[in-house]
This record gives sequence, structure tokens and C-alpha cells, in this order.
Amino acid sequence: MSNKVVILSDSTCDLGEELLKKYNIHIIPLHVNFDDESYLDGIEIQLEDLYKKVEEKKKLPTTSAASYGEMKDFFKKYLDEGYDIVYTGISSKMSATFNVACSVREDLDKERIFLVDSGNLSTGIGLVLLKAATFRDQGLSAKEIAQKLEEIVPRVKSQFVIDTLEYLYKGGRCSSVAYVFSKVLKVKPLIVVREKTMQVGAKFIGSITKSQKGMTNMFLKDFPNIDKEFVFITHTLAYDGAKYIKSLISNVSDEIENLYETIAGCGIGSHCGKNTIGILYIMKDEIVKKQENVV
Repeated sequence: MSNKVVILSDSTCDLGEELLKKYNIHIIPLHVNFDDESYLDGIEIQLEDLYKKVEEKKKLPTTSAASYGEMKDFFKKYLDEGYDIVYTGISSKMSATFNVACSVREDLDKERIFLVDSGNLSTGIGLVLLKAATFRDQGLSAKEIAQKLEEIVPRVKSQFVIDTLEYLYKGGRCSSVAYVFSKVLKVKPLIVVREKTMQVGAKFIGSITKSQKGMTNMFLKDFPNIDKEFVFITHTLAYDGAKYIKSLISNVSDEIENLYETIAGCGIGSHCGKNTIGILYIMKDEIVKKQENVV
């Protein structure tokens, strides 16, 4: 008989306290740093606090991974309680966190710790975690859950419309030319996750509302081919945008088993700025396989 299983992640999964509790998922916080001040994401600092500090200090924070010691203590606690661990967190190409987890696994117990690189961020990770919780509740072993998650990871679609390039520009993630042009032409980029990194997937010209509609139309086009168990609308305090997107998908929302709205944490909030909003979902397995077979 296999050991009981615990599902672990980091604070960038953006599930929020209520969903973490509902699905019995535990997280380790990343660090949010303003000069010599360091805060634990989601514990010592929330998104609203972060934006207030940015206004006060006139500069963006940096974020950093959990340390080796923090991750080791985090994993060891559950191993000592008799759990096998399934961990998935922020993409290995976006943070050192996953590599830290790999080092800890080598030193603790390779037979009882199973790591899955989500290749994603925010509730793109959250989708994988909720699937993991479902498999755990079905009685699967940690190894079986990890194997199933590896199959799901490539099918996750994450995209966010960004209202302003200011945060990406200040954070060194977009050029001054792109920043100036975006202000002049009112370009709203659609940020997507591809090959484990954030990339520009499309550029909408006009208001943020028009851009939100464009992103939602992409979701509706995909809708017949999505896994309808979980869908997320995740945002950086863009409450009006969330309400608008929900109205646009009202004709199909009854078909979604669990449609969740969540507030992003300081990780994505510090990189993308206020009024960023995304729709995140999983494509059906057979659709992805069919696309892979097209030459």
C-alpha cells in the first residue's frame, strides 16, 4: 500500500487561501524585496500592499526564490508526517525555485518526492495543482499523480492582457521603444506562456476593454476543445475586467464545472502591473495529440 500524498507548491500559483484550503494544497512563499526590506509573498505582503510600496518608493521590487534551507524544512515536515510529496511550482525558466526543489529532493528522499516542472506561472500552475488534488482524492500514488501531471502540463493555456507596459519596462522585460510605441498607439500586449517563458502572443490596439474582448474571443474559439473541469480568470485587482469577461462567457459558463476568479499574488503583480487579467484553462488531450500529428 502506498503512502498518503501531499500536494505542494509555491506562492506564485495564485490560488488564494480559500482554494488552497478547499483542495488541501500547501505552499511555500517566495520573497518580495524592496532594497534591504524582504517580505514573504502572500504572508507578509499582499498585492495591494505591493502597489502602495511601488508608489511610495517609485521603484519596482525584485522577487527571489525560497532558499535551500526553507525548501528543505518545507519538504521535511511532510516527509516526517509520513507523506509522499508531489510538488509543482513556477516554471524552471522563470525562477530558481524549481532547481532548489530538485537539490532538496536529491538530499532528502528521491523515492518519496516527485517534482513536476509546470513550465508556467500563476493559475497556469493552479490548474495543474487542482488536477493533482483530484488524482490524490481518487487514491492515486504520488508517482502516478506526477506521471499524469507531466501529460497535462503541455496542454495548459495561460494568457494575460496587460494594461500598461510600465512594469515590464521598469523590470527590464521590454525595450524603451516598445514602451513608447505602446503608449502612443495604445497597444495592449497579450502575454502567453510558451516554452516555459512569458512571450508576446498578440497585440491588441485600443482600450483595455477591447483587448479583454479579444482575449475572451480566443478562449471561446478554444472552448469546444477545452477540459471543462477547471477554468480560471486571474487578475491584478482588475475587478471590472473580470466582471466583463464573465458577461462575455455567460452563454457557456454553465458548461464549466469550476469557474474560479482569483487575485494574482506579488509574483505576477510585480512583473505585469495593475489591471492585468488572464483566462487560463487546459486543452483536451486528444486535441493536442491531433495537432501534434498534423504535418
